[in-house]
Amino acid sequence: MIAPRLLNILVCPETHTRLELADDALVEQLNTAIQAGRLVNRVGHTVAVPLDGGLVREDREVLYPIVDGIPVMLIDEAILLDQLGH
Repeated sequence: MIAPRLLNILVCPETHTRLELADDALVEQLNTAIQAGRLVNRVGHTVAVPLDGGLVREDREVLYPIVDGIPVMLIDEAILLDQLGH
């Protein structure tokens, strides 16, 4: 989905730490929460569009969504993963 070369240069816009692709199980959990209407982004807006994937910050606390094949690298659009109970 994202070229390895691009993934090697993408970093979190907030902390400048490395990002990695979210695994399928995490994306499935997020999409289940989206369908249930219980997932919000960092600024509290409900996430309504299912994700194609995501980029997880190195500390595993934040995910930047991939929608329509495009990484959304905006801090306000980030999803805090503690919502999933991890």
